Amino acid sequence: MFLRMNVILYCRHWRETVEFYRDRLDLPVSFQSDWLVEFQVADTACLSVADERRARVKSAAGAGVTVTLHVGDADAAHARLEAAGLEIGPVRTHPWGARLFRFHDPEGHRLEVWSTCD
Repeated sequence: MFLRMNVILYCRHWRETVEFYRDRLDLPVSFQSDWLVEFQVADTACLSVADERRARVKSAAGAGVTVTLHVGDADAAHARLEAAGLEIGPVRTHPWGARLFRFHDPEGHRLEVWSTCD
């Protein structure tokens, strides 16, 4: 039914948030304008960051938003992001069979990186 999915995060700290996703998380840019940048997350999934000053929708300052990213190995992703200088929480094993850790982007959105336990 749906061909593609995109989540748009409206931001007050737009430039910092764009740099965070592009430079710190290494997400490839699939579209860019002077107020919106779209990052390719998977074949049919994107995450966009919009400057609230140029949009009708305003920032929620991260309130009530969690972006979850499924990876092959949460421990390896944790090591890579920690080596890149990001302030991230510890990797934990959860009862539902997942290894995960959490951290926040410059706008305050919570990110959760997880993988299944082997």
